[in-house]
Amino acid sequence: MTLTTVVGSSGSGKTTFLNDVHKSNKCTYIRQYHSMRPYIPVSKIPKFDPTRLPYWDIYIREEKADSIQVGGTMAGEFTAGLSGGQRKLLLFELICQRTANQSELLIALDEPFAGVTDDFVPYMVERLNELRKRHNIILVTNDHVETLTKMADNTITVSAVDRTKVKVNDMEGVDRQRAIFALSLGDDFEQSSSGEDLKFFFDVEIFANSALVGVTMFSIFSFGLFIASFWDSSEDQAALVLVAGGIIAYFCVNPYLLSLVDWRNAMDEEAEALMHSSRSMNRGLKTCLTLSIVFVISWVEYGVVNAVVDGLSAIKFWVAMFFDSGSLTFPLICLGIYTSMPFQAVQILGSLPFLLMIFLSTTFSPGSGIPVLKELRYLFARFYFWCMVPEVQDDMEGCPNEDLNVLYMILAALVGIFLFLFVQLIVTIRGKKEALEQDKLLESMQDDEFHQLQVTLYGEKALKRLQHMNSSLHSLGSKKETAAEDV
Repeated sequence: MTLTTVVGSSGSGKTTFLNDVHKSNKCTYIRQYHSMRPYIPVSKIPKFDPTRLPYWDIYIREEKADSIQVGGTMAGEFTAGLSGGQRKLLLFELICQRTANQSELLIALDEPFAGVTDDFVPYMVERLNELRKRHNIILVTNDHVETLTKMADNTITVSAVDRTKVKVNDMEGVDRQRAIFALSLGDDFEQSSSGEDLKFFFDVEIFANSALVGVTMFSIFSFGLFIASFWDSSEDQAALVLVAGGIIAYFCVNPYLLSLVDWRNAMDEEAEALMHSSRSMNRGLKTCLTLSIVFVISWVEYGVVNAVVDGLSAIKFWVAMFFDSGSLTFPLICLGIYTSMPFQAVQILGSLPFLLMIFLSTTFSPGSGIPVLKELRYLFARFYFWCMVPEVQDDMEGCPNEDLNVLYMILAALVGIFLFLFVQLIVTIRGKKEALEQDKLLESMQDDEFHQLQVTLYGEKALKRLQHMNSSLHSLGSKKETAAEDV
């Protein structure tokens, strides 16, 4: 197995080069500034022995081994725990333990020594030597360059002057994309979901995540103030009471929804470092947990509304409250968990249903609005909700038959999800098209020069073994399709 270092001046594109190798191979990857959920208890990480960490005896002596968390900042909230260097060592040890029973993997490390003090360098070097016995390693570093240069089998030099070419050992002017394809050899890491991963999710997201406590405390405060403010309201004020209850319910869950972007980014990077087995499973579980919060808050809203005003006790009003709230929160859930959009884009697009509901649902001014534009009210669950509310339903224009009203309301609440799935279908088709183009580009590079480059990087025997194991880049397209399904 070989160890390849990527060197170059600052800004020359070393990390970008490593990222492109990762995209081509979907290899195991530790980033320079790797994100993890800071509230993860280290002792709860499945199939991981923290006692092999070089600093773990400190926490054993301090009796913190069972409680110490990963630490760091997420969604603007700092959690005390491991230092940055300790987190880097944790990820490194995690990969060492996870890959101990497999071989022929490609492991990418971006600045593995960054943030690690000199006294831990011998530990890192020892682990690197253990890894290279079974796996190929490619890494970027600006620290301890001399130590790694002595260990390295290959050196790739990138330049800020000409980003289309790289130097591979003594080979000058190698096409950058050709070098990336040549490097991208390695088996897929084999890890299946298990009960331990499910337990890990519950330990972390339910028992260790303080966000749930925050949602609970804020909901108690807000709905308590709601009861005090709207106590003994008359039935003809039901619509105003419902507006207030809906706004409170929305803002009770909104901070949790906005944290989904940081959660998704951290969870994805944890998967790259093999902390857990499946992005899909974690996304599905997080979706269920978030919907459960919306579900519970809708019941609380239903209870407090009926505590302050009469006439809304029928179960259809709870259904209306849940789907009215869902129509405003489902888009934030979809965008936050299932896309790669940055926080600001998710916040803007995910908040549009709330803003458009105010303008277009006609519930704030029944019957108003210019022709054609006001027909858009049929796309909003709030419109059908108001067609059920006493003292207001007679003023609403174009309400459907009462027997169909709830059905139409549910369908309107799901419009955002239908639109999201349609866009995701287009993105998937486009991704497959790009994968086919990458396959064609790879095939066009399959010549003697490409073969010689791979021999230079891996050696003749290792190259034949990797290709025999069906790990060549001819499988690039299928790998991307598998990865897309997991995402």
